[in-house]
Amino acid sequence: MSAHIGAAAAGLLGSWAWAGTNEPADTVFMHGDVYTVDAKNSRAQAVAVRDGRIVFVGSDRKAQAFVGASTHVVDLGGRMMMPGLIDGHMHPLGGGEGMLRCNMEYKPFTVAQMQDKIRACIAAMADKGEKEWLQVVNWDRQAMSSIDRDPTLADLDALAAPRPIIVTSIDGHSRLNNSVALAAAGIANSTPNPPGGVIAKDAQGHLTGMLEDGALLFSDKAIPPATEAERLQFARIALDMMRQQGVTSFLSALSNTEEVETFATLSHSGELTARAEFAIKVDPKEAQDPVKAVAAVHDIAARYNESPVDARPAVDVHTIKLWMDGVLQAPAQTAALLAPYLEKTGPAGHSKWHAGAAQGQSYFTRDQVDGLLAEAAKAGIDVHMHAIGDATVRLALDGIADERHRYPELDFRPAIAHAELVDPADYRRFKQLDVTAVMQFQWAERAPYSVDAVEHQLGPQRYARMEPEGSLKGAGTRIAYGSDWPVDQMAYFYNLRVGVTRSGDPAHPAGFGPQYAGRLNQDPLLTRADVIRAATAHAAYQLRLESKVGSIEPGKLADLAVLDRNFMTAPENQLAFTKVLLTMVGGRVVWRSAPFDHLASNP
Repeated sequence: MSAHIGAAAAGLLGSWAWAGTNEPADTVFMHGDVYTVDAKNSRAQAVAVRDGRIVFVGSDRKAQAFVGASTHVVDLGGRMMMPGLIDGHMHPLGGGEGMLRCNMEYKPFTVAQMQDKIRACIAAMADKGEKEWLQVVNWDRQAMSSIDRDPTLADLDALAAPRPIIVTSIDGHSRLNNSVALAAAGIANSTPNPPGGVIAKDAQGHLTGMLEDGALLFSDKAIPPATEAERLQFARIALDMMRQQGVTSFLSALSNTEEVETFATLSHSGELTARAEFAIKVDPKEAQDPVKAVAAVHDIAARYNESPVDARPAVDVHTIKLWMDGVLQAPAQTAALLAPYLEKTGPAGHSKWHAGAAQGQSYFTRDQVDGLLAEAAKAGIDVHMHAIGDATVRLALDGIADERHRYPELDFRPAIAHAELVDPADYRRFKQLDVTAVMQFQWAERAPYSVDAVEHQLGPQRYARMEPEGSLKGAGTRIAYGSDWPVDQMAYFYNLRVGVTRSGDPAHPAGFGPQYAGRLNQDPLLTRADVIRAATAHAAYQLRLESKVGSIEPGKLADLAVLDRNFMTAPENQLAFTKVLLTMVGGRVVWRSAPFDHLASNP
């Protein structure tokens, strides 16, 4: 047992049990440092599991009462056990698909390096028909723009490939197309911008090849859809990656019928290894008829929602997604701000930054937001809102305020995802309106996207408060965590470490090297307890799972993770390298490695 929970801390080792305490457990974990994430962040030594539920949390001595002839007794050897991670915002099908595509691997390529990478991918497709699309993913557009320049369709056309080629940025908001892809998508110089999107053109009105946000739908519709077998493959890859990192529940934050159906198929076959929640996208055009839009989401829920009678993970739909603006980073700058972005003018060596014309845009009107929130609340459906710029965050909060006033009696759980820039006047409104802020802690590190592409463009005052997790927490906001994978690499404990330090780890594969070392800005830090709670209990509340998971307490489902080091006490320079040794979902071991690799997958 770890020294810090030894005899001197014996008072923390209370014992809790659930109904049927005189029956042996299926599994008893002993000799651990159990971080429960209950209301008091209690610590324990042992946990007993029966029929997929936790029946006891407490001391090793009292846990002996749950050991029977067929009980699996697991010696944790002093290791930390915590609730399984709950990802409150990710894109699992896209993440799994990206592992099989031409992959730029999040690297800061120059244009020439990008071309070399794509040439290799073209060569690998030599046996494919010329009409088959080459889809390139995980392109760090901001890094390329910083070290070289923003590429254009001419850079792709120079590869002389007859096939359509698209290159999608890591944030999913920008996509570069070659001329063949633009033609296949029906885009010409005269094509107008769609609602919530931009078809980029140069000063002469010619296409640059870049599509922003809602304009990506043009190529989405032109690309032959993935087959059912392909979608199942993508989902299996995503689930395998999740269970290796201790993820036991997730929200797919930009979903549709096909994705829900895919995970429902895996649920029916017994392959679902995480509790699957889905937020169905409603776009600005659909928002013109909020009754119809919400009814469509309700229909998906009626078709696919499962009511499991045991502890197994299941599929659940009770959320709509509003993608309300774009990104802060140059060159896109599509997130809506209360004041304009800054631009640099003047001769070299004497240039200055001053307010420019660009201010971004919110893709939904106030009337659309109000209509959707009202219909969703009446239908018992929650709303998950992508809002990055301070103007869009305020628009979301204003809509929620009206909704709270109209229907104060309804159990409505709105969430605002990202909230990278929030006006200080709005900090306290999150708590006042009971809004969960779903934050991506890893964005609060120095990186091309958080320094080169925004620092001067926002100016010192706004940049000093970018990524306001600490300020929101200080104002009483419930902070939940969402990885946004595959926008970033899947590296949960690296990301949680950034939440604690507001700095990256140059030694970690997910880091950005020594040139980006140091703290992002002086927004207050979160504690280790804060980030763990954000990725467990608070995310569980966001997803309406708080009575089932998110903490280690009797009566809750046995969704558990065992770590190779104690995240609460390990040296700061070790936190990012934390590994998961064991993942349990509903009492079933879904991932294990040494020294637990001998355990059966279904004890």
